[in-house]
Amino acid sequence: MSTHSPDSSQVSRSATLQKGATTRSAQPQGAVPKGAPRNGAPPKGSWQRGRWMLLLIALMCAAPIAISYFTYYVIKPKGGTTSYGTLIEPQRTIPSALMVTGDDGREVPLASLKGRWLMISVDGGACDEACAKKLYFMRQVRATQGQERERIVMVWLRTDDASVPAALKTAYPDTRMLRADPASVAAWLPATNTTKDTDHIYMVDPNGNLMMRFPTQPDPSRIKEDVTKLLKWSRIG
Repeated sequence: MSTHSPDSSQVSRSATLQKGATTRSAQPQGAVPKGAPRNGAPPKGSWQRGRWMLLLIALMCAAPIAISYFTYYVIKPKGGTTSYGTLIEPQRTIPSALMVTGDDGREVPLASLKGRWLMISVDGGACDEACAKKLYFMRQVRATQGQERERIVMVWLRTDDASVPAALKTAYPDTRMLRADPASVAAWLPATNTTKDTDHIYMVDPNGNLMMRFPTQPDPSRIKEDVTKLLKWSRIG
């Protein structure tokens, strides 16, 4: 009876199988293959991509605010600024100590109104013709903003204890009529060398920064243009 030797291909396959079995047995139980994530953690590249994505989202959210201030404080055509109102530089934040009192007698910080744009007028409670004209201009400018008008709060800071005429309360129900200390208000709201704070309408941004003062005897159509641009370029408030 003849004996046949295994050919070379059979020998090679047998050696390969034996080597693989040896490698598997030598690997500790539960060992993680090289390059595989441990404990279910995402690969390093995935974590870095997530971090960059969060940064990109943050930049997109901050862009409207940055653009609005860049437009008003940096981009200035030859011959003047882009605005009708005078920009307040540096900005003045609503003083934390500035308190106001409504008709309900409750005293609150004026800063509690932060979150929307504030259009502010200052006058005594009796409100003469000039005072009434400012209230009218504020109401009309707000009304012309269409759906964006809800982003604006009209504020009349009353600097004495005089009663507000009933006709004014009826005509301007959406205006916040708040009593405030006149000295504190004057210290915060800047006027010119020839005017007083009662001569102007002021604009405060939703972060509580006083940013604009409109001139005495203002043109309401030009105030409207400034306010429209502010609301367009800023999505805060």
